[in-house]
Amino acid sequence: MIGRAEEIAILNGFLDKKGGFLTAMIGRRRVGKTYMIRHIFKEHIVFEFTGTQYANRANQLQKFSQKLQEFRKGAIALKEPTDWAEAFMQLKAYLQGLRKTKKKPVVFFDELPWIDSRRSGFLQEFGYWWNDWACKQEILVVICGSTASWMIEKVINNKGGLHNRVHRTINLKPFTIAETDAFLKAKNIKLDAYNTVLLYMTLGGIPFYLEQVEPGETATQAINRLCFSKNGGLANEFDNLYAALYEHPQNHVAIIKALKKKWKGLTRQQIIKATGIANGGGLTKVLNELVASTFVIEVLPFGKKKKDTLFRLADEYSLFYLQFMEGKGRRGQDDWMQTFASQTYKTWCGYAFENICLKHETAIKKALGISGIKTEVSSFAGTCDKNGDGMQIDMLIDRADKAINLCEIKFYADAWKPTERDVELLRKRRERFRQLTGTKKMLINTAITTYGVAENTYTKSQIDKALDINLFFT
Repeated sequence: MIGRAEEIAILNGFLDKKGGFLTAMIGRRRVGKTYMIRHIFKEHIVFEFTGTQYANRANQLQKFSQKLQEFRKGAIALKEPTDWAEAFMQLKAYLQGLRKTKKKPVVFFDELPWIDSRRSGFLQEFGYWWNDWACKQEILVVICGSTASWMIEKVINNKGGLHNRVHRTINLKPFTIAETDAFLKAKNIKLDAYNTVLLYMTLGGIPFYLEQVEPGETATQAINRLCFSKNGGLANEFDNLYAALYEHPQNHVAIIKALKKKWKGLTRQQIIKATGIANGGGLTKVLNELVASTFVIEVLPFGKKKKDTLFRLADEYSLFYLQFMEGKGRRGQDDWMQTFASQTYKTWCGYAFENICLKHETAIKKALGISGIKTEVSSFAGTCDKNGDGMQIDMLIDRADKAINLCEIKFYADAWKPTERDVELLRKRRERFRQLTGTKKMLINTAITTYGVAENTYTKSQIDKALDINLFFT
């Protein structure tokens, strides 16, 4: 098992505790939730049931009955339940009949949002079964779902029978770059740091995607095969990705495509203008779902109010698909090897690298030696001088120790060699930021680059701290 040390410790901890426990695991599609549960509890699972997308109650009950019969191992077949109340009575009877062992039994319900089909009554009966019987037993019940927002709204924040019943919620995130590197090495895939980051900018830290990378490939070759070949494993992933998570994904996809056009992100009002989606609870629900599933991140610009929050597309695969794959068809594979060397791709890499830095703020803080200091990460846009020239600070780390790191993020195939103009812009940007914000804090110009900063006559005067991609691998 690669990474996930904190999550593994939490789950294993339930096995040593006395009593009944209900825990929920949420996370986007393909992130490895089911694999993790089965891997950790393989010797403890006494019943497992996975919901079927779009299936009605009768179909779900039929499959539940079949699965229960499998676990009962040859016992006389039960009558197929007509509703979930009867189904949970049968599950209770089966669990009561199990031989007592030292191993804590685990009951696993996977893709819970799919099981709770419309007007099925599943969630109400699940809540009754838990409150009336299961919570009093030596048992661990694990519930799982890819629609994170549904799990949060319907189960974790449930106002009915399941109110405050979930003992722990684990939000399983995609791998970090360090975890991705370890995962690839475990598969005997030996990429250098540059190729690993390059691959991550397309596939992200999604285990299902990374599983398809083969030894001996560079990042470019792997991307070419997976995304552009006729039978590439990710050639049609975008069409399935959002449809598998959301019952009506049209608005989700519309927002994703709107955010792709504005790298720095859009405010709520800008999203309304760009998509035509009406302001209200429906839009709030869709945005919350995209954030909860880690497709979108929220970035509050420095010194702004919550209404100015920027929603930024952060899913690596979606970003890559919309830029280079959408509409390419079978010509994509031939085009890609040319596109890879183009200025368009190099520019795209710069923006994609910004996203990686925003999502790896913990690693950046560790590299800066400020892990224990309270911080707030944001961005900043303003005018650089009285002539109105634009000023954009990719990433700000506002620190409780009265300092702010003004981060300049660059992705190159070699060390960044700042010109006299580059350094002058950094100087003006630092001065202008202080003027515009009135901050009294120490301002630290920080370069985060691929291979570091090449020292010359200009760099030492304005670049206070330089980090390279090795920071992501520690």
